[in-house]
Amino acid sequence: MSDFKLYNELQKAIQPPVPAQPKADSGFGKFLKEAVSQVNNLEKGSNEELQKFMNNDADLHSVMIALEKADLSFQVMMQVRNKIVQAYQEIMRTQV
Repeated sequence: MSDFKLYNELQKAIQPPVPAQPKADSGFGKFLKEAVSQVNNLEKGSNEELQKFMNNDADLHSVMIALEKADLSFQVMMQVRNKIVQAYQEIMRTQV
């Protein structure tokens, strides 16, 4: 009878392991979030430069440079996105 009591107490004392939850902002996801944020900031900056130009506070060269930076960064981000989607599709096609 004491063996059953010991067994029951052991079950109460030993907690099942809780699976570790990955942090929301860690690793590759954090990197992607920061990259999208940088692209967004460049786009906002180009809009601000354009507004300055419309108010005659900035020259055309700085506006064109800001617009090209935003455009190129967006194009690079889209290419990275396309490669990620391709990699995901390739993984999903592999047979287990």
